[in-house]
Amino acid sequence: MKKPTVLSILALTAIGALALTGCSAGATTAAGAQGDEVAGLTGTVGAKDFSEQYILAYLTSGLLNAHGADTDANTQVVGSANVRAALESDDFMGYWEYTGTSWITYNNNTVPVQGEEAQFAATKEADGANGIAWLDPAPLNNTYAFSIRSDKAKELGVTSLSDIAKLPIADQTFCIESEFSTRDDGWPGLKAAYGLDVPDSNVALLDTGVIYTATQKGDDCNFGEVFQTDGRIKALDLVVMKDDKQFFPVYQGAFTLKQTTLDEHPGIAEVMALMSDKLTTEEMQKLNAQADVDGEDPEDIANAWLTEQGLI
Repeated sequence: MKKPTVLSILALTAIGALALTGCSAGATTAAGAQGDEVAGLTGTVGAKDFSEQYILAYLTSGLLNAHGADTDANTQVVGSANVRAALESDDFMGYWEYTGTSWITYNNNTVPVQGEEAQFAATKEADGANGIAWLDPAPLNNTYAFSIRSDKAKELGVTSLSDIAKLPIADQTFCIESEFSTRDDGWPGLKAAYGLDVPDSNVALLDTGVIYTATQKGDDCNFGEVFQTDGRIKALDLVVMKDDKQFFPVYQGAFTLKQTTLDEHPGIAEVMALMSDKLTTEEMQKLNAQADVDGEDPEDIANAWLTEQGLI
């Protein structure tokens, strides 16, 4: 979800090297176990550099291979821009993207489209002009959010971002990332949308992972900036404040690939539809928690889930 930097030639070279040197982890599902809808499909499923993306890549590769493909998953590339570039250059067959990221970062829009379905339709159309296809999305929404300890939420009587603005200034304390502090869809816009007027001393700039534990402890802040599908929300007994004015863009996840690839293998859409509907925000929180809280391997998590769901 973070805004990428300009892709360098060196980064592209690194991506190619990864493919050549076999850094990708091979999927473990036997090809054709469930069908042959994508027989003949080969390639690498890419991922951005965080647990949710690793899990999604292994889920996708495993499912496609169970229907006749021969793919692997590459979790070695760092940065959204590099992963997108790998798709555009055919180093990656496809990867999971988020509507808000593509709409704002890749298609250079500054204002999100209101509503999940409308945002998806607009993003799909915009990327379609670039030759990139979006399959039907999963229900998951990995958007920005603010969370607070559940007991503190009850004490303060807050359930929404509008409620926060009504609190005494002393209780309006926040932990945010440095990037979030300057983004149009981040802190400046949020303050304007909800009428938050707090001094800089009420805002702590922390690394992403630290924000979750800092919010749980409650020393640096009451409200921490989080990603809605993160498994640490439930594990740390945090609750997410409702974005009642729909300020944050929708970051709905969907598998993206070249339109030419989809034209050659239309069965990809049929196979992916078997899984996508099951990937809700709550389900991804559970899967992410297995990686980020329990320390399990993303490939093992993916294979276990596919088996549990009867998909492989």
